[in-house]
Amino acid sequence: VQLQASGGGLVQPGGSLRLSCAASGRTFSNYGMGWFRQAPGKEREFVATITWIDINTYYADSVKGRFTISRDNAKNTVYLQMNSLRPEDTAVYYCAATGLRLGLRSDDYNYWGQGTQVTVSS
Repeated sequence: VQLQASGGGLVQPGGSLRLSCAASGRTFSNYGMGWFRQAPGKEREFVATITWIDINTYYADSVKGRFTISRDNAKNTVYLQMNSLRPEDTAVYYCAATGLRLGLRSDDYNYWGQGTQVTVSS
């Protein structure tokens, strides 16, 4: 699976962004999709995931209630809607694909996109 993330940028605190991740190469609907992020000097961390069997969603506590992950299998695309953004959300955001039923760790994912920068600053 090849993944291409887009939609990052500079936004003021309290603003919104929507990230997209377009997949190609294999049957997109057979993969769980996740978003991770990595801030400078920090480890990559889990943000959100959407499963492929039962289309359930899971979020890190730090983004719960502000971020929404969704998928459009017809378009082979997964989205991350980010609202009420905070400076601490600043990071490179990565999308990833897993063949597992549920993936909450980086090691659970086999395929990674190139990352898109999100900067939250006034």
